[in-house]
Amino acid sequence: MVKDVLPNPKNVKFDDLLKICIRYFGKPRTKGSHHIFKTPWKGDPRINIQKEGNMAKPYQVKLVLKALDKLKV
Repeated sequence: MVKDVLPNPKNVKFDDLLKICIRYFGKPRTKGSHHIFKTPWKGDPRINIQKEGNMAKPYQVKLVLKALDKLKV
């Protein structure tokens, strides 16, 4: 699922990225437009995503991919 949804960081819908983050990192803490996810490790990459229109911000998609790689997903 992850590789199908995130092949191009510039073309990912925010709702798809949010669903992936909830699946792997649990329910987010929401502060304004930011959705902040806890990770099982200390330090970076931390997961903090927000909408840009109905799309996810490309650099945040890359951070999620890096975190998922760290989880070995």
